[in-house]
Amino acid sequence: MDYTLESMYGIKDETIIVTGASSGIGAEIAKGLLSLGANVVLCGLHQDHLDEVTGGLGEFKDSMMTVKIDVTKEDEAHAMAASVIKRFGKIDGLVNSAGVTFLEDQENFDMENFRWVVEVNLFGTFNCCKAAGLQMLDKKKGRIVNFSSVRGLQGKAKMGAYAASKGAINTYTKSLAVEWATRGINVNAIAPIFTLTNINKSLLANKETYDWVMSRMPKGALSQTSYLVGPTVFLLSKSSEFITGEIMYVDGGWTAG
Repeated sequence: MDYTLESMYGIKDETIIVTGASSGIGAEIAKGLLSLGANVVLCGLHQDHLDEVTGGLGEFKDSMMTVKIDVTKEDEAHAMAASVIKRFGKIDGLVNSAGVTFLEDQENFDMENFRWVVEVNLFGTFNCCKAAGLQMLDKKKGRIVNFSSVRGLQGKAKMGAYAASKGAINTYTKSLAVEWATRGINVNAIAPIFTLTNINKSLLANKETYDWVMSRMPKGALSQTSYLVGPTVFLLSKSSEFITGEIMYVDGGWTAG
């Protein structure tokens, strides 16, 4: 076999859905995929936020589309997948980066907020995997990348709902990978550490939290959203052909220590 960058890592003309693409990690990944020649479907809860992200991406207008979607609604996930097929004719990849968090002591944590976190993070991932997966199964080809977190491996005070949802994503990823392993679809997850998104910037503004995070970080620096583009591209590319059911920790050595 002749190895080239394109044959191993190329995603040009692949159609890839990115949820949570209206900000943070999802927006960065969507931009990265577009720059590498993919057709990208940017999905988010707020159309105005999606418009802000795509406002400076006019050069890619023919290879991108936006979809306003509440990922907790199964019918909206299926409608999204149908709209992608109508526009691009196929779905090659799915990146589930839509997610929320809510911090509270267990004794004060109400069920409404706990349910909200689980519904967005876990149920949203399930809905999009099902909707996009049905199209992938038809073609016997697809790559799914779910976004987990180091919290899916390690607990932390006040993060009961978030940690539970991410731990569930890990085992859901593994289960779906096994189920679809012989049907042409690879399913993996990426688990980042604290990344400098708007949500985490407010969290890390607390000096005690910031000092605690930095004291645990072997790399001595916080993660940037750009650090997650490469691992995502790898898992979407031909190079990951024999990798499925894995949780890739992109954490600066956090879980190694």
